[in-house]
Amino acid sequence: MKPLVFIVCLLFMLAIGRCDAFAQITLAYDSSLQPVHYAAGKLSDALARKGRGIKILSEVNPGKLPSVWVINKGNIPRRLRKWVSAKDFEGLQPEGYAIQRIGDKRSIVILSKDAIGAEYGLLDLTEHVELHGGLDKVEAKRINPKFEYRIVKFNLPWSPYRVSKATEVHLQTCRDLKFWEKFLDMMAENRLNALSLWNNHPFPYMIRSQSFPLASGLSDAEMKEWQGFWKQLFSMAKQRGIQTYIINWNVVVSPEFVKAYGGKEYSDLSDQVKKYTKESVTQLIDEYEDLTGIGVTLADWMGNFPDKLTPQQREDWIDDTFVAGMKAARRPVKFIHRSVLAGDPVAMRELISKADLKDPALVEIKFNWSHGHSTPKLSISHDYHSGKIDERFWSPKPKDYNIQWMVRNEDFFILRWGQPDFIRQHIAFNSKDYVNGYFIGSEGYIPAADYSQKPSPEKTWQYAFEKQWLFYKLWGKLLYNPSTSDKEFENAFELKYGSGVGKPMLEATRLAGNMPLRLASFYRSTWDYTLYSEGFIEAEPAEAKGNFDRSNPLISITDLLDHPTLDPAMLSIADYVDSALMKKVVGEDVITPLALADSSEHDSRRALELVDGLMPRSGAATSAIKSELEDVAVWAHLGLYFADKLRAGVALKTFYRTGDAQQKQQAVILLQKCLNHWDQVIRFTKDRYLPTPHVMTQNYGPEFQVFHWELMRPQVEKDIAIADHAVFKP
Repeated sequence: MKPLVFIVCLLFMLAIGRCDAFAQITLAYDSSLQPVHYAAGKLSDALARKGRGIKILSEVNPGKLPSVWVINKGNIPRRLRKWVSAKDFEGLQPEGYAIQRIGDKRSIVILSKDAIGAEYGLLDLTEHVELHGGLDKVEAKRINPKFEYRIVKFNLPWSPYRVSKATEVHLQTCRDLKFWEKFLDMMAENRLNALSLWNNHPFPYMIRSQSFPLASGLSDAEMKEWQGFWKQLFSMAKQRGIQTYIINWNVVVSPEFVKAYGGKEYSDLSDQVKKYTKESVTQLIDEYEDLTGIGVTLADWMGNFPDKLTPQQREDWIDDTFVAGMKAARRPVKFIHRSVLAGDPVAMRELISKADLKDPALVEIKFNWSHGHSTPKLSISHDYHSGKIDERFWSPKPKDYNIQWMVRNEDFFILRWGQPDFIRQHIAFNSKDYVNGYFIGSEGYIPAADYSQKPSPEKTWQYAFEKQWLFYKLWGKLLYNPSTSDKEFENAFELKYGSGVGKPMLEATRLAGNMPLRLASFYRSTWDYTLYSEGFIEAEPAEAKGNFDRSNPLISITDLLDHPTLDPAMLSIADYVDSALMKKVVGEDVITPLALADSSEHDSRRALELVDGLMPRSGAATSAIKSELEDVAVWAHLGLYFADKLRAGVALKTFYRTGDAQQKQQAVILLQKCLNHWDQVIRFTKDRYLPTPHVMTQNYGPEFQVFHWELMRPQVEKDIAIADHAVFKP
């Protein structure tokens, strides 16, 4: 096009107000609403990165029709009534929003019933700008949240539940508000709307107890600094529409409390500790006005080991401390009551009913205990040590509380992971009328300092959660809207790494991400240390078994042979071999170990093909893609390792049952292939990852104080010797 013609066309398009690529963006919204103001800032920043300016107009009287007009609570300005009516708000739920085109589609209006819905509408436009550079392609939509609560579980490194070097490395990072600013931005971007902060005993870091001032070992100056930290953290969360909760374990006090006032640090049921706990709850609520709620867990310090309190005794203690403390506070707060080891929901129901809380309580139930990244079918819970599921928690349907599934991740701390189909299926299977949310997070892992990655040009991120961005994006976006398409996640890859990589990157990640899900579904596990999928580790036995090998934590070929499955649709190796030898017909809906092995190999090989096709794209400008792809390759080789180990297990179990020497030799050959797969895992991790402090293996010998796949190689090799020296005993 000739320059003069271009200029004439440009002037004409500007005159009619249709050239979004060059016209100034105007935005009208209520700046007094913090989440909306926050999101408006994000939209402004995105436009600025695209070289676009933005002008803020009055929400009530913006003058000319703005490019974007944010309307919430049903207050429709006169100027808008030509296009918007009260009917347009019908069906919108809290935190939901609608986007409409008005004024001959030149302008966009965001409708919501609350500030957070308006925030999400603006963040939606922000994502569109990042992808398309402007607002001209924005389409009309209406979105409501699937779940009211989309909660991140975040363990704090001070007064930690799990004491280890894997916790200590985060002390400095978790006191840095710059870290929290980025973490909260990530949560808002992914529609995660609640942050739950967990440690044994939070009060000494947050308040100076009026009746027990020596319970905190902090000086007055230190306490003032800590309080400033907490208030800023809660304020930043509130600005982003994120709720905040402090979770206390239960009957625990600080060492300083014991030194000053006597008693025991744990499981002290004295009136003194009850008084201290009750007053601390009240004082915490009164001193932190932006804190949304408080929570308490059953188990552990309530005398489970060995003097177990009855369910009624547990609830009575909570009534005397937490409920009484909340009632004495100057304002109501929300209450999280964990179900862990409750044993009997009747006492819990009575407590919550008697508490007469302003908002329904939140009752968190662990989905498949500590290993929620397994089968999406509820197979065990943590209401009993046995994992027994007690439907009385939700039947009859509760009136004054709702349930949130806790999908714990104790299975992958180092490698990136993402499998959108699993999350969609999990939501589809477990969306009940008594469920209004999910928790996601870990006990043995804190996503703060990235202490596993070696420095390199590939490391373009600062914090661990930034490396694991897809995990949070998938869970957050799909819990908010399960209909979110793969295209959105593909677009996210393309924004990071360039055009054309999104579809194959997501597909490779999806296929490789099946590996830990399959292992955890096949290898039944319970509490934290009973499985660490990315390391193929069982540090403690999930079942009482005399042959558990405490010399090393790797799941050996011996461990695999007789271990039960978690998913009821799966057959264990022992059951499969017995069925085959007795010529029993296996139903079409049953997944045998060999069928599982075939699926694992198929997905792993396809993932590696995709990695091979994408790897040449990685260059200096997008070096982090190489690290992402190599993580996919690690998962894929672990998937091949799992496949051949399952086959070896079937062969070795068959030898033990029949004495067939060919089966024994086949097991040896397959385990030699397993070693080759493990060597590929080492190849993709040796130069990228440091030997990493690991909470699960610290009780083993000095060679297991840190984790790396290379350090586990002798144990992988040991499997070959086990099979080679196997003896048939008729």
